[in-house]
Amino acid sequence: MKGIFPLDKFKDIETPFYYYDTQLLRETLRTINSESAKYKGFCVHYAIKANANPKVLNVISQAGLGADCVSGGEIQAAINAGFHADKIVFAGVGKSDKEINLGLDKDIFCFNVESVPELEVINGLAAAKNKVARVAFRINPNVGAHTHANITTGLAENKFGIAMEDMESIILHADELQNVKFVGLHFHIGSQILDMGDFVALCNRINELQDQLEKHHIKVENINVGGGLGIDYNNPNRVPIPDFKAYFETYARHLKLREGQTLHFELGRAVVAQCGSLIARVLYVKQGSVKKFAIVDAGMTDLIRPALYQAYHKIENLSSEEATDVYDVVGPICESSDVFGKAIDLNACHRGDLMAFRSAGAYGEIMASQYNCRPLPKGYITEDMH
Repeated sequence: MKGIFPLDKFKDIETPFYYYDTQLLRETLRTINSESAKYKGFCVHYAIKANANPKVLNVISQAGLGADCVSGGEIQAAINAGFHADKIVFAGVGKSDKEINLGLDKDIFCFNVESVPELEVINGLAAAKNKVARVAFRINPNVGAHTHANITTGLAENKFGIAMEDMESIILHADELQNVKFVGLHFHIGSQILDMGDFVALCNRINELQDQLEKHHIKVENINVGGGLGIDYNNPNRVPIPDFKAYFETYARHLKLREGQTLHFELGRAVVAQCGSLIARVLYVKQGSVKKFAIVDAGMTDLIRPALYQAYHKIENLSSEEATDVYDVVGPICESSDVFGKAIDLNACHRGDLMAFRSAGAYGEIMASQYNCRPLPKGYITEDMH
């Protein structure tokens, strides 16, 4: 679907670069808001780690979402983009003192705490500022997700979270500390999940844990189920917006929320992935002894997911309407893993053709590096093309 790209404007921009379709982004955000608004007490945060382009963040903050941050830098980026501090949650297994102090100074909604030592450090730093930090405990529910091994987070073997058997003791310990206030439980089982059964399993586990806590008269104000909803990498044109209806409905149906509880979500990829594409130019078409290579000016420095996870991104030749041929699409980086796709059917490629690597709005620009002393790719939104 080449029509979604302003090709006449692309010709004058130095490649590689990221292009974000803000019309699709806004439509996605409207869908999120309308589907989540069907249920009382649903609060959606955007996971900044997926994409922190300031212009993209600005569009998301204007839609009223909160922010899920995993570093001090992300907290600052969220504040700069207009996210309200009282809707910022701060997660991460290794928060530094400097980052915790920033969260305290900004009076963010909540720290998602992952260990007893972290809880005690937050208490001490809050005491020094004469503040009380709101904390939720990230519980490792030991629930598997049908996704890539590198992006599961909810198993006992993962580094994230507090073991279920330690949940009650850490909540009681928090009650003894003067400068922290226990306000909720946090969970996250993984990323790029398309099987709603995984979320049902999480709901069942949370229901069990809540029942267990209530036997000991422990009440929980907030339940945070993380994010994890996947997108359709194979069909970005046909399925540009994920199935938020089924996603929120799954939690509404299977999670037994208590009266007055707020349910928090932390969606990242599902919000931004489909609106973003990496745009590159063909440098050379090289005929090897057994295959043909389309060598482009973007590499794993610009989009690392294929090299890191063997992730699939649909590749389109935006400049050609010719018959298709089969190519390995590769970049210029001095690494054998600098490959975007093997045996890809593309309209015949020529030097100078513009290529789009689709569904790259999440974990694309934000993970770019300067390996080989390459400049970081720039990001443009639809409004920049006017």
